Amino acid sequence: MTDSILNDIKKALDIDPSYTAFDQDITMHINSVFATLNQLGIGPDDGFEITGDTEVWADFLGGNPRLNSVKTYITLKVKLAFDPPAYSFHIASLEKQIEEFEWRLNTYRESYAWVPPEYEDVPYGVIIDGGTP
Repeated sequence: MTDSILNDIKKALDIDPSYTAFDQDITMHINSVFATLNQLGIGPDDGFEITGDTEVWADFLGGNPRLNSVKTYITLKVKLAFDPPAYSFHIASLEKQIEEFEWRLNTYRESYAWVPPEYEDVPYGVIIDGGTP
């Protein structure tokens, strides 16, 4: 792996990293996946995007090895959007893998940052049930 997000995704798509004809399209799809990950609560709170081959995985993952599956998740989503397989059973297989990665990433995020939706706007330290602190 090169650590460059764009170049690693291109390599996984069997595109030589030095071939730049599809960089704009692939970058667009990668950024769409980053938006999805942000909605799942994965990554920086303000979102994340790449503009070329200078952004690296550590910029997004922050060195958290428990999020390494993000690399495969992004690759699968970009492959499905950029170069979908010709056969429906292959598409279904990719979609199933994507669903599993989404579930696992969401489960991981909930293990450290879950807040019940009804309490999202309640300031920290406020007693909800009327008890005393």
